[in-house]
This record gives sequence, C-alpha cells and structure tokens, in this order.
Amino acid sequence: MNAPDDSRPAVSDTEDPAAGEDPSSQSGRRVAERGRRRQRMPLWLDTLVTMAVALVIAVLVKTFLIQPFYIPSGSMNPTLLTDDKIIVSKLSPGVFDVQRGDVIVFEDPADWIPGDATENPTAQVRLMMVLSMVGLAPDPSQDHLVKRLIGLPGDHVVCEEKGAALSVNGVELDEPYINSETPACQVAFDVTVPDGKVWVMGDNRYASADSAWHESQGENGFVDEDDITGRAEAIFWPASSWDRLNDGRPSFEHVPDPS
Repeated sequence: MNAPDDSRPAVSDTEDPAAGEDPSSQSGRRVAERGRRRQRMPLWLDTLVTMAVALVIAVLVKTFLIQPFYIPSGSMNPTLLTDDKIIVSKLSPGVFDVQRGDVIVFEDPADWIPGDATENPTAQVRLMMVLSMVGLAPDPSQDHLVKRLIGLPGDHVVCEEKGAALSVNGVELDEPYINSETPACQVAFDVTVPDGKVWVMGDNRYASADSAWHESQGENGFVDEDDITGRAEAIFWPASSWDRLNDGRPSFEHVPDPS
C-alpha cells in the first residue's frame, strides 16, 4: 500500500500574499489603498475637476432639457408678473407637442421688441449673460418673448370686434387666465394660421404687442414654429409665486381640429 501523499500545492511567487487573509482584512486593505490613491490628487485639482463636470452637466441641461427666463413686462399679467423667473422645457416642441393654451417662449420673429438689454450691459447684466450661457441664470437678452399659444397651423382665429370674445374654429373661448379687467380682444381680426406658423396672444390683452396687435398694424402677426424655444412649465422665482403654468389647455378642449 502506498503511503498517503502529504505534499501540498506549491505557492507561486506571483500569488496574492493576502489570499489566505480574513475577507474583512482584505476589504480594509482595499479601502486603505483607495484612500492613498485619492490623496494623490491635490485639493485644487479635485475642486477644478468637480467644477468642470458640473459645468458640462449644466450646459447639457440648458441645451437639451430646460432653460430659465425672466419676464420683462406686464404683457402676461396676471399669469406672469414683471421680473418673474420661469422654467422652460425644451422638450416641447420636439419630444412633446405644444398645444393650444400653452404658455410658450419664442425668438423675436420680426423685431417685435425694440432694443436689446445686452447692447450696453450693466455689470449685473454682464454677470447674468455669463451665467445664462451655462443655464445658471435667466437669459437677460431681449430676443425672446413669452405669450400664450392660441392658434395652431390651419386654425381659424376670429375676434369680430374690439371687446368681443375670441373664437377658434367656430368655438367661442372662455379664457379665465386673461386680465379680468379687460375683454379678450383689443382689436378685431379674422385670420387662418398658415402651415408652419402659430398665433400667440398675451394674457394682458390690452397691454400686449402680440400677434393680434402686429396684424392690426399691417405687420406679420404669425410666429414660425421653428422659432419656439419651449413650453413654460412653472414660475420658480420669487418662491412665494411658485406655480405650474398648465391652466390654459382646458379652455380649448372643445375646439375641433381645423377642417
């Protein structure tokens, strides 16, 4: 009978010397090693990397998701007051369609607003210009407007006379969001919205240079769909005025599609 083999497998010089250690001991070694690696990065470099990552995230958010804007006038009173700050979703139009009754922000279609706050900027405006580039402050430029979307392409929008109610595709609208001290129409008009265009009006109808007003001046009152920056979702500042901006769609729920 052969004697039992008492030999043991040879241990390679390249094996982990801690292979036989307690798992908790190995975990402690790994934590210590990670700590030593992290300590190799100077504090100033760690701070710089963190700021750079935050900056990239802010730029991506502003470019593709949301952007803040501020309200420079009273044309949307009482829904929006002067100097209110709003959050605008850039997923609409695009991922989500804009609808009648939405509050939208769009690029100035034809010099509707004279002047530009950034032509001779103050120190505060300069700071806001820099911060707005990365989405950390509302855009101080005057090349964007905010109005309520009233007519989509093909819609027949009518106001029979000054002071009358507004109708879309033959349905008279009940508009609880407009300034209750004034009627719905400051001028009479009868338009059909062309393809690729929209018709917009301010909630403060008698103090808004909107589609109706520009049309009455013999100008083009329509806004290109491609000029729509996004849909206003909420007032975020001042905090006491925080509110969702979703009160307009019910006024159009009985409006049929254009024939």
